[in-house]
Amino acid sequence: MSELTAETYPLMPLRDIVLFPGMVAPLVVGRKRSIMALEAAMENRSLIFLVTQKDARVDEPGQRHLYSLGTLASVMQLLRLPDGTIKALVEGKRRAIVVGAFEGGETEESFYSVRLVEAPDTEVEREDVPAYLRELRKAFDQYTQSNKKLPREVLKSITALEDPSRMVDLITSHIQLRTEEKQSILELVSLPQRIAKVLEILYREMELSEMEKDIHAKVKKKMGVTQRNYYLSEKMRAIQEEMGQGEGGDDLGELQQAIDKKHLPKAVKEKVGKEFKKLRQMPPMSAETTVVRNYIDAIISLPWKKKSRSKIDIDRAEQVLNEDHYGLEKPKERILEYLAVQAQVKKIRGPILCLVGPPGVGKTSVCRSIARAMGREFVRLSLGGVRDEAEIRGHRRTYIGAMPGKIILSMQKAGVINPVFCLDEVDKMSVDFRGDPSAALLEVLDPEQNYAFNDHYLDVDYDLSEVFFITTANNLHGIPIPLQDRMEIIQLNGYTEEEKQHIGLEFLLPKQLEANGFKADEITLNDKAILEIIRRYTREAGVRSLERTIAGICRKVARERLKNKEPKKKYRISPQAIERYLGVPKYRHGLAEERDEIGLTTGMAWTEVGGELLQIEATVMPGSGKLTITGKLGDVMQESAQAAMSYVRSRAMRLGLEPDFYQKIDIHVHVPEGAIPKDGPSAGITIATSIVSAILKLPVDRTLAMTGEITLRGRVLPIGGLTEKLLAAKRGNITNVLIPRENERNLRDVPQKIRNSLTIELVHDVDEVLQRALIVKQGETLFKEVPLESIYGDFTISSHNTPAQ
Repeated sequence: MSELTAETYPLMPLRDIVLFPGMVAPLVVGRKRSIMALEAAMENRSLIFLVTQKDARVDEPGQRHLYSLGTLASVMQLLRLPDGTIKALVEGKRRAIVVGAFEGGETEESFYSVRLVEAPDTEVEREDVPAYLRELRKAFDQYTQSNKKLPREVLKSITALEDPSRMVDLITSHIQLRTEEKQSILELVSLPQRIAKVLEILYREMELSEMEKDIHAKVKKKMGVTQRNYYLSEKMRAIQEEMGQGEGGDDLGELQQAIDKKHLPKAVKEKVGKEFKKLRQMPPMSAETTVVRNYIDAIISLPWKKKSRSKIDIDRAEQVLNEDHYGLEKPKERILEYLAVQAQVKKIRGPILCLVGPPGVGKTSVCRSIARAMGREFVRLSLGGVRDEAEIRGHRRTYIGAMPGKIILSMQKAGVINPVFCLDEVDKMSVDFRGDPSAALLEVLDPEQNYAFNDHYLDVDYDLSEVFFITTANNLHGIPIPLQDRMEIIQLNGYTEEEKQHIGLEFLLPKQLEANGFKADEITLNDKAILEIIRRYTREAGVRSLERTIAGICRKVARERLKNKEPKKKYRISPQAIERYLGVPKYRHGLAEERDEIGLTTGMAWTEVGGELLQIEATVMPGSGKLTITGKLGDVMQESAQAAMSYVRSRAMRLGLEPDFYQKIDIHVHVPEGAIPKDGPSAGITIATSIVSAILKLPVDRTLAMTGEITLRGRVLPIGGLTEKLLAAKRGNITNVLIPRENERNLRDVPQKIRNSLTIELVHDVDEVLQRALIVKQGETLFKEVPLESIYGDFTISSHNTPAQ
């Protein structure tokens, strides 16, 4: 063999196929290197070396992944398919052995070439070869008789061959063998040894075939008329018994054991038992088999009775909540109440809490802390953008690709029946033609119903009553009323400056130091520096921007320390140094105007991101009574402006105006930042104040902010979000605020520090607002004493009960 000349050929690896000389085989090729090797062989009209991979799972095989002996083949035909793959027809020619390292293939766009020497058959002229051939023909004839899959024509065409080497190779290619076994036959270059090996395999296969017939006969004998449907499963069992595996050795046996070990409720156990019986009767490759198997797996992977066992310690729970969060007294108080009750009674149906507040106040992290305080598992499910009811309730199993809903999938993840379950962003679900997911949540979040929650996929009742559900939302407007009715609402208000200082120094700074690779004392911020960041670089109800800003300082310090090569230097950040690290301040501290302006009033608004101050302007110009409203206001605020104008016209005489004053002027009401949509029922008195100020040319007190809706008769209606609005006033350096008298009861929920820092006045009607807000010259009064008759003029009100004159 060493005397043969080595030549270089393109190489193509094969998966799970061994090509023998004389064998014609179709191949579907998708790998780039293989395609290029085939095209090169076809173009150069040369042979290609086809060699089998040792492991078919390797996508980019190297020399160590391939056998050293393969087959030189000719490419008979190439056909490019629409998906980019190539269908090739190849014919094996001769055996060959690799004698050198692979060449080429440096990139994905190039193929491997390899130096080979041919491996011709040896001992071809041995005396016993004819005897071996005769026995091989006889054995293959018997094999084709027992194996009905091989047509008789194959036997005739093969046994008619004169070349013994080609005959044995083609016989081997028609026997169902493992890839490793076929490769071992290919590597036998000694012809007698190869024939002997193939004979041994043929005798083995025929013996196995006879054994199959015996097993088939045994199974058929056991079967009666009523057992005919069980034929396939019985046959499989008999095969396993013959091989000594028994029932526990197969996959279904393991599944049966898993079902027996699982403590399932009686109704669920019956359901799973029926499904398992159905599964045993199905053929393994059936599509329905996969559906039933997935269903059973979903059932047994759910927790049905397993709980988190934890001793309830109120003191420890309070300590955990205080360690993780500063302030938030109400949520903490409610959690501790729940734990106290649970410590007294054996089972309490899980409450449904709803934490409502602006972004960044810690709603989701409170949920995580509650789980830690209670010693329970924690799972979180974000509902933002969910619009398909099936995401909550699951798909029916009649659909392809059906799966349980997210509630059940989250319970599988939790592994216990009593986790703390956070449903995040419950106000951001959508509704479309696929259903209303908020309606699907009604059953989940109702303590009177969720002990028997029915997922469409499971189709059995699942007990959610021990789950501690907590939902979070930015506002209540996006939550349907029936869903709100099932939840206990807890408002999380924005933080005051003092609270943000504590949170920044005690929670956020240590967290960001660790996250950015600093030790605890390597960066120090004092109270004034944190206050500078809060006032001039963040404007928010929560502390998310504050955390990002502190992280920005840590990054700047890290870069500076590495640049100066001072790895051990400690940094003390002063208020004066803040601008060097964070750049020009984004906000001006104190939004109150520097001087009293005519037609400019400060209002207080409540948005999804907390409280905001709103500047409302009004100006008067000659015209014909036209009212213009700009600033991208919603319908509610436009109606407030119309109502405010009607109120001003009704008070014209008392304000010292002519009754038809409005017919000679145009009034323009504008709310700056017009690109931002604004709406809500609390700007009525602010708009009215701006209009009256512009008409009477009286300035508005710049230290004053107000909130309240207006009626046509001038009454001030109550508003929502009082705490958030007062926090915004405090951030804006406002000292005096006007709020509706009916909101007096809500002042108890406002932090004491905020109430003490503001002068809060309660107003009942717009007359009081105008008297407090407008600055009148000394000695003058805003309202004039006018008889009632002069207000109504010549207008008379007719009545059916008026007696005749």
